Amino acid sequence: MPDSLTPPADSRSGQATPSRSLSLAGATNFRDLGGYRGQGGRTVRWRRLFRSDHLAGLTEADRAVLGSLGIGRSVDFRGVQERAATAFDLPGMTQHSLPIEPTVVQNVRSLIEPGRDLTALDAIGVMQQTYRAFVLGNSHRFGELFAHLLADDSPLVFHCTAGKDRTGFAAALILLALEVPRPVVMADFLLTNELYRRSSATPPPDLPQAVLEVLWKVQAGFLEAALREVDVERGGIDAYLATLGVGPREREHLRQRYLEG
Repeated sequence: MPDSLTPPADSRSGQATPSRSLSLAGATNFRDLGGYRGQGGRTVRWRRLFRSDHLAGLTEADRAVLGSLGIGRSVDFRGVQERAATAFDLPGMTQHSLPIEPTVVQNVRSLIEPGRDLTALDAIGVMQQTYRAFVLGNSHRFGELFAHLLADDSPLVFHCTAGKDRTGFAAALILLALEVPRPVVMADFLLTNELYRRSSATPPPDLPQAVLEVLWKVQAGFLEAALREVDVERGGIDAYLATLGVGPREREHLRQRYLEG
């Protein structure tokens, strides 16, 4: 892989590289997008852009960590009912709701027919369609995310419920806008499989275990489905970002804000 997920310490400065994953008691998929090499070999700034699962379970100690990082903005991709079910209020943090309604479980259940067992392949097909729908029906939400990124460079966390699908596609778009290579973007996407832990307090949906194993994780084919839609139907990442309000001028602003050097 051309870039590691956690680069080594800077031998010139002697300073240790910040940790990518933050060990929070109340969030399992909270991590930093810093350190990846973007345009011109410049690295993404640490401690500016964070992705996470939902923040409703943060402990007081977790909240202190976020406060020490200066995170004063959150972008929440959860749907209306999701937000209401697990609302949170963090002192000093401004919340921005950009709802993308969840459809996965509903779409999987729509495949249930008498005498037919749902399979992992069914679930994979639903997930691929979900990711294509991010491009086909939810692009405006990701454009709004970029508007927040362009507004100022204060530390920001964006999240959904599990921090893996809506959040995963958002993270991919940000890194691609900064010209991080696709293999590295994919590696960050798949890192969810190492970090996300489903809450034992949440009962699983009444679906076969093989289906749940697909839904609780991410696969390269999920993100590839969305990026194929971008490449084939939207003219490639540059053209697609332009439709989100991120043309050449805006991308240069993003580079100045979020890349070192």
